[in-house]
Amino acid sequence: MKSDVFKGYFFTVIATLSFSNVYIFSKVALNELPLAQFGMIWYAIVTLLCLIFAASNKKLKQLTYLTRKQISILLTLGVLEIVTTTLFFVSIHIIPDPSVTSFLGNMFPVMVMLGGIFILHERFGPVEIFGGFIALAGAFVISYSGGTTLDTIFIKGTGIVFFNALFASTATLVVKVHVKKLSPELLNLNRGFWLLLFSVVMFFVMDESAVISVRAFKNTIAGAILEFTAILTVYYSYKYIEASRSSIIQSLKGIFVLIGAFFVFKTLPLPHQLWGGLITVIGVLIMALAQAGYINIKKE
Repeated sequence: MKSDVFKGYFFTVIATLSFSNVYIFSKVALNELPLAQFGMIWYAIVTLLCLIFAASNKKLKQLTYLTRKQISILLTLGVLEIVTTTLFFVSIHIIPDPSVTSFLGNMFPVMVMLGGIFILHERFGPVEIFGGFIALAGAFVISYSGGTTLDTIFIKGTGIVFFNALFASTATLVVKVHVKKLSPELLNLNRGFWLLLFSVVMFFVMDESAVISVRAFKNTIAGAILEFTAILTVYYSYKYIEASRSSIIQSLKGIFVLIGAFFVFKTLPLPHQLWGGLITVIGVLIMALAQAGYINIKKE
């Protein structure tokens, strides 16, 4: 049992470090490439890696034994991943500092835990409520632009991150329920296939150019490899530990993105955005630690 918990946290650490760098490499690549061209190259690489890894682990044979229910689950996940991933990369492109996007992304583990509580019937208590409130308050601080109307109160891209977190949490809960029957390799391949198909269609619909610089191509390849690693290890972590426990480590992603963004882009969030980001991390940690049983309120 302890060995399984260790594996779960190990996979989560790898996923967090990998996904932190996805923010950096995708931001660099999207500064040069249109989204459709970027997506086609990115997910061609991801899908190829998924195929190679699934074949080497002899997981492709699962495709011949899929039930109708499992096929419908994979189709549902495909649609959710298309929406989620498109919103993610649009937010990366719109928001200048990727660390701000990452800190705002801490709405995701809050939604995962709330979904786990209300849909999967996981435990819920006052500490989790407090942690969720803190995390959402931090997200508000980050996104506040100083405006006074609904159109100007939040920075550009905040709504996109919110809906990204909403759809991503939905996909995560679906994966969490079915990950023991559908292997991580198959789930990752399913995700890559649908995103590649969508990107190819959009590439031709938008009549994008096939020309790409060597620098952009290298950054796209590196980012795609990191995303493949991140998603696969997240799926593996869900086999061994609860999604709420995994989110403890994932909530630290913004700090790694902050460091990477500083060295690559020489940028830092505004002071109130930095404080807001730290507040979201604290809120998610409180919520996740309580959900995992590390923080308890003893009743007298």
